[in-house]
Amino acid sequence: MTGGSTLNQPHRAIGLSGAVLINLNGVVGSGIFALPALLYAGAGGYAPLVVLAYALLVAGPSLVYARLSTMHEESGGPQLYVEHAFGPFAGFQAGWFLLGQNLAARAANFHVLVSYLAALFPLFDNPAIRLATIAALIALFTGLAAVGTRSSIRALGLGTLLKLGPIVLICGAGLLTNGVPSTFALPEFGEVESIALLLAYAYSGGALSAMVAGEVRDARRTVYRSIFVNLAAIALLYAFVQWAYIAIDPQQVNADRPLASAGEAVFGPLGVALISVAAIFSTGTNQLSYFVSMPRLIYGMASRGLLPALLARISPRFDTPAPAIIAYGVIVLALALSGTFATLATYMVALETLVILLTVLALPMLWHMGEGRPQGAMLIVWAALVVFALVFNLWLLAQVPLSSALPTLGVLAAGTALYALASRRR
Repeated sequence: MTGGSTLNQPHRAIGLSGAVLINLNGVVGSGIFALPALLYAGAGGYAPLVVLAYALLVAGPSLVYARLSTMHEESGGPQLYVEHAFGPFAGFQAGWFLLGQNLAARAANFHVLVSYLAALFPLFDNPAIRLATIAALIALFTGLAAVGTRSSIRALGLGTLLKLGPIVLICGAGLLTNGVPSTFALPEFGEVESIALLLAYAYSGGALSAMVAGEVRDARRTVYRSIFVNLAAIALLYAFVQWAYIAIDPQQVNADRPLASAGEAVFGPLGVALISVAAIFSTGTNQLSYFVSMPRLIYGMASRGLLPALLARISPRFDTPAPAIIAYGVIVLALALSGTFATLATYMVALETLVILLTVLALPMLWHMGEGRPQGAMLIVWAALVVFALVFNLWLLAQVPLSSALPTLGVLAAGTALYALASRRR
C-alpha cells in the first residue's frame, strides 16, 4: 500500500484553512447532538452565556498551547512540548497517555457512528453487519489518511459542510420562527461541576493542528492562529445552537438526541432525517480528523527514537507517514472489534488532563532553559496565564472520580515498563 518507504520528511501541505478544519472536526463530533439538552438542564436559559463564558476560560490553556506551538515546527503537539521540556521519559509517557485515551475514544466512536447509521437503516443493527461495517469504516478512514494529506483535508471540508449545513438550517429556521428567547430560567448552580466537565469535553481537541505541525506551512504562525480561529468559531457555533434549542423548546425531547427532537419540531420527520445525516457526517469527520492527526504523534515519537524506526517512514508515493497511519488503524480495529475499548476508556478518564498539566508546565520550564522567555510586563502576563491554566486544570482533575486513580497509576506503570524495555533495546 505504501509503495516503498523512506525516512524523508513529508511536505508541508496544510495551510490555515486545513489546520482550522482539523481543529474544528477534532472538537465537533457526536457530542454536539446531546449537548443542548444537557446544558439546558444544568444552566437553564443562561446556557448560551455559559458556553461563551467557558470559551474565555479555555482561552487560558489555549494561549499556553499556542505559545508553545510558536517554538516548534515538528509534529507531535503536547507530547513534543513535554519531551522538549522534561526529557524523553516524560515525553514518552505523555505520548503513551494521549495515544491510549485517543485509541479508546476512536474505537468507541465507530460504534456510535454505526448506531447513527442504524437509526436511518435498521439493517445495521444486525451484530454481524455492525462489526463488518465498523471494520470497513476503519479501513476507509485509514486509506483516506494514508493516500494523501490534501485529499484528507478536502474530505474534511466536504464532511464539515454536510454536518454543519443541516444543523445551521434547523437552528436558523427555529430562531426565525420562534424568535430569540427573551425569558431566562435561573441555572441550578449545584450543577457547576458537572457542567464544567461537560464543557471541558465539548471544547477538547481544539489544538489538534499542533499534532501535524510538521506538515503545516509556516507552522509557528499558522498553528497559533488556527487555535484561536477555531476557538472563536466553536464558541459561536455552540452558543447559536443552544439559543436555537431554547427557542424551539421541543415538547417531546429524546434525551439521547435532543437536536433530532428540535429538528422534528421545526421540519417534522424531515428534520429528524436531516439531523441523523448530520450526526453521521459529524461523527465521521471527527474520526477522520484524528486519523489524520494522531498517527503524526506516532510518527513524531518514532522519528525521535521513542518508538520503532519503521513508524517514522514516509511513503514516497503518497507523502504521508503511512506505516504509522496503518498501525493506528489496526489498533483501533482490534479495540473496536474486541470491545475492550469500554474498559480502556474508563481507565483513562484522567489522562488527558494530566497531559494538559504537563504541557502547561512545559512553558515555564522552557523559559528556565532560556527558550522563548518573554521580557518585562509580558513575563508577568504570561506567568499569570500559566498559573490560571494550572489551577483551572487541577480543578478539572479534582472532579474526576477517585475510582480512576488506581487505573491511571497502572497506565503510568505500564508506560514506564515499555519505556524501559525500549531503552534497553536502544
